[in-house]
Amino acid sequence: MSAWRYQLFDVFTDRQFGGNPLAVFLDGTGLTDAKMQKIARELNLVETTFVLPPKDPANDHWVRIFTPAVEMPMAGHPTVGTAFALARSAAQPISTLRFEEAVGVIEVDIDQTDSGPGRITMQQPLPEFGPLYPDREAIAALLSLEPTDLMPDHPCEVVSTGMPFLFVPVASLSAMKRITLRMDLFNRFAEAFEVPHFYTFTMETEQADTDVHSRMFAPALGVMEDPATGGASGPLGCYLVKHGLVPRSDSVRLVNEQGLEMGRPSFIHIGIDQRDGAIERVLVGGQTVFLGEGTLCLED
Repeated sequence: MSAWRYQLFDVFTDRQFGGNPLAVFLDGTGLTDAKMQKIARELNLVETTFVLPPKDPANDHWVRIFTPAVEMPMAGHPTVGTAFALARSAAQPISTLRFEEAVGVIEVDIDQTDSGPGRITMQQPLPEFGPLYPDREAIAALLSLEPTDLMPDHPCEVVSTGMPFLFVPVASLSAMKRITLRMDLFNRFAEAFEVPHFYTFTMETEQADTDVHSRMFAPALGVMEDPATGGASGPLGCYLVKHGLVPRSDSVRLVNEQGLEMGRPSFIHIGIDQRDGAIERVLVGGQTVFLGEGTLCLED
């Protein structure tokens, strides 16, 4: 038997049992791809990360990210949470990290406080705007909504900053709370459209100090609903800027509330920097809290 230690965190929250749970193996050296996937399936969290030595010595770590079903090319809450775990365990305070992920190098900034690492901010790849999905009736039915529940003047559009999502603008907070993904329609949609991961949002919020309210559904990734999606919050900010849903500025700063319907309030900070109307930087960050640790004893 071999022992593999991991730590548990809640990400994009300042308190335990909020945000998005994450397991971090600070040393995954020696684990095979198949074993990593089995561990992620066994722990059954939205994501589990494994920290490995970098392939390029100019970087700090190679981070591999798994849902219970697949390995991810990049994701927000695993990147932020893993950076927090490494900063928390470091002998000296660290302010930056460079992670190798499947999409390339992700730079992470760590705000150090008197009590340890505070807000962690990752820089995501620049956005790629993909296809529109014009069949609003099909999208509404998939979400158990009526077409009138969607924003009439804004498209359902794919946006990616490393991981593509179909962004669905919803007209009201009350409609957001009625969303239920219809799995009897999902397979038909997934066959007809290339991106079966849905990020729904509305500009009505529950909290006075937030700017947008969201929910994410990705059954193709083994995630029926995600309480906090950093990998979608960056492209969400890009969508909002592109379609004029936030005030025009060269430096847009937003807070995205997610997970409230799941009883896991999450608050994701988004930064979109522009020059002459072109997006030059996408930032996503938030706080993380330590929850506990454990050991897996695996047969060799």
